[in-house]
Amino acid sequence: MRVLIVTDAWRPQVNGVVRTLERLGEALEERGVEVTFLTPEGYPTLPLPSYPEIRLALSSVRRIARRIEDVAPDCIHIATEGPLGLLARRVCLAGGRSFTTSYHTRFPEFLRARTPVPESWSYACMRRFHNASCGTLVATPSLAAELAAKGFINLRPWTRGVDTELFNPRKKADLGLKGPIFLNVGRVAVEKNLPAFLDLDLPGSKVVVGDGPDLARLKARYPQVHFLGTRTGEELAGIYAASDVFVFPSRTDTFGNVLLEALASGCPVAAYPVTGPLDIVGDTQCGVLSEDLRQAALGALEVPREQARSRALAYSWDECAAQFLAHLRPAADQAAA
Repeated sequence: MRVLIVTDAWRPQVNGVVRTLERLGEALEERGVEVTFLTPEGYPTLPLPSYPEIRLALSSVRRIARRIEDVAPDCIHIATEGPLGLLARRVCLAGGRSFTTSYHTRFPEFLRARTPVPESWSYACMRRFHNASCGTLVATPSLAAELAAKGFINLRPWTRGVDTELFNPRKKADLGLKGPIFLNVGRVAVEKNLPAFLDLDLPGSKVVVGDGPDLARLKARYPQVHFLGTRTGEELAGIYAASDVFVFPSRTDTFGNVLLEALASGCPVAAYPVTGPLDIVGDTQCGVLSEDLRQAALGALEVPREQARSRALAYSWDECAAQFLAHLRPAADQAAA
């Protein structure tokens, strides 16, 4: 099978969407699938207003149609609702080609946090974008229920995975900080709700790993917090394993790959009871969910590290790829009919 994945989110961005697609591509190729990514690489780009780290590709219907024709895919998956995703969708609809999409990011909330645009307007656009597909892949049951209530159709489950060899309690590093260590990893941006974590009265040390448009402002506002910038690979794995609790203050993430990375490292999770944490942590005893985030963080100190690790072992990139393929095959059959 030859698969084309269209995404506006790509390297050098460091986020859950990019990591998911990279690992998905590797897992699909291990299954003998030929994967091609259509990304902003090779196109002129413009910075996203208020978030210059994200670049928006500039192209045309004709150019995208030519690229799709050259790849000649058996099926097309559109992963993002950006310029490339919109153009690919247009090409598919004009040519009568079936395609699937995936819902990674709450753009209505993302946009509302930065502008006065009502969420209802944005959701109408998102619903129109995704409902034209033969299946919209979502990471969790709670997200599927939420989107269904907003009028999204053809929702399909698509889990995520984690590298349990890289993210492992044995990778523990010495951070030279007073314990206990409360960690957050992710984009340093308004939608991540970081002040809800950084304002907490907690013992020990707070550590934030990641970059983003709010980094300079938050570093100035919270001089006692250890902002380490972007870390990857073995270095990031060591930080996870050295930490005592992973604090996840976001209320808008659709999944939270970092939750699995923390758990695989033996680091229990403290979070709000919202989509993502509800599905991953739930009542599995690998962390604590509460509307009182301080209570959750302190409670998570009592969670056995092996309990956290055990929960992460239930997730794999191979299963992620298997679900993805299961949803693509009906689209491929429909295209061939």
